Amino acid sequence: MNVFELYFTLGRQHIADIQGTDHLLFIMALTIRYQFIDWKKILVLITAFTIGHSITLALSVFNLLYISTKWVEFLIPITIIITVISNLFVKNFVFTSKYPLIYFFALIFGLVHGLGFSNYLKSLLGKDQNIIFQLFSFNIGLEIGQLLIVSGILLLSYLVVGLLKINRREYILFISGCVFALAIQMAIQRWAL
Repeated sequence: MNVFELYFTLGRQHIADIQGTDHLLFIMALTIRYQFIDWKKILVLITAFTIGHSITLALSVFNLLYISTKWVEFLIPITIIITVISNLFVKNFVFTSKYPLIYFFALIFGLVHGLGFSNYLKSLLGKDQNIIFQLFSFNIGLEIGQLLIVSGILLLSYLVVGLLKINRREYILFISGCVFALAIQMAIQRWAL
């Protein structure tokens, strides 16, 4: 297995790790308001998130930025909570703004999530001096993994809203409420540590 393939696979597996529920919950909160027809907007949204976490991931791996792991682990569920709250304000589903506020949230919150990834990636890289290619490969794997997760979320939304004819707004509120409850629990647990 070559270096690109190794780090690509690690990045994809890391974002899709079922034990890393915070990443899955954030992606769910971020994309639950969209449908397949919105694929271009979703691609921009997920890419904004990837850019954010790539920046802090690189800064942290190169030891240019350090924030206590305890704070990072607490802030991650806070980003989920804020994203879920933003879902409450989606009334119509015609997203006319070219750059809606949610893109800004994705970018900024990606910065926080990148710090969460950084310890994992640092442990993989060790003392290797030439890490640019590994970092790039890892981030590409993360992006592809996120897109696979988003595809699953969109498929679930299609089944529930399109086939079962559940009201879209009620579905978004239900999923957002579930994610909110899990994120609150996660924040409380991480604050207590």
